Amino acid sequence: MKKSQWKWLLVSIGFSTLVLGGVLYFTVDETTIEYLSRVSPFYLVLAVLLHILSLVFWAARIKLMSASLGYRVGYLHSFNLVLANMLVAAVTPSQAGGEPVRIHELYRAGVPVGDATAVVLMERILDGIVLGALGAFSMLFLGRYWSSLTSGFSGASFLMYAAWVFVIISVLAFVYSVKNPDLLKRALKWFSRWIDRRWHVKKLESLLETIDREVDNFNCGLVKFVNHGKVGLVWGTLFTILFWLSEFAIASMLLVGLGQPAFLIESFVVQLVLAVIMMIPLTPGGSGVAELGATSLYGLFVPSAIVGVFVLLWRLILYYLNVLLGLLSSLVIVRREFLARAGKQR
Repeated sequence: MKKSQWKWLLVSIGFSTLVLGGVLYFTVDETTIEYLSRVSPFYLVLAVLLHILSLVFWAARIKLMSASLGYRVGYLHSFNLVLANMLVAAVTPSQAGGEPVRIHELYRAGVPVGDATAVVLMERILDGIVLGALGAFSMLFLGRYWSSLTSGFSGASFLMYAAWVFVIISVLAFVYSVKNPDLLKRALKWFSRWIDRRWHVKKLESLLETIDREVDNFNCGLVKFVNHGKVGLVWGTLFTILFWLSEFAIASMLLVGLGQPAFLIESFVVQLVLAVIMMIPLTPGGSGVAELGATSLYGLFVPSAIVGVFVLLWRLILYYLNVLLGLLSSLVIVRREFLARAGKQR
């Protein structure tokens, strides 16, 4: 990682730790010890394994979507790039930020940049479609129950509607970019020239040529998905659903481990709202936002004495564990690059 990325990682971890400390300070009381005496380590371990299973689903999605375009990406390589992606996501605004890492690692596995970009973009589109569909399902089929659950957080319904609009715009933009790649080229070139007028980009002409080439490659990859990669889209959708359902189930598992009811429906709705909030680029890795959001929403039905401990465990699994696994994955990548360079110098 670059020096600036280390700085943002420390800022992200520090901010998250500070907010968690505040949450624990205002929620822990004399009854917390009584609740902690009911803790079941089995369910806590199961929650960690559920998160690992989610990453397994994510890696399978990348592997099968790449295979549908005709590229053979090893499963271990896919799993490692997912872990490395999480470290970068922890230092960029929101939890979405590891795309360049995934593209680079797919390229290292023999997938051209255009096709790798198409795979990663399609992942994000599938995430948006699945989250939007789950939100629609919750709001339409849970009816008044959804309203009662989100009454303590007035922006929840608004966020779901905003997510639907974002998904529709993204899908339309995706379809239009497949049919009209020249429009995407003009937009990127205009943006590059706008940046050049303010910050004087070096080798602007070279950059514009690269845009022409990569947009063509990218468009080619999207066309492949639409025409020949439909099987990959089916598998991608399936594993996207499995990924999010597995991630959402972690909270219920932690609640059971803390001696509380699973609150399956309530937790599902809260996790859905939090997933949308975490996509908004507010803080590095969503730190602070996730802790405060989870505390506010789970505080509606989880005893206040235990909600702080619950949020702490939830973030230990979904954030701090991601950082640790990402660091280990990055060491694997650094070692691979070092050995590759050493081999070239011989």
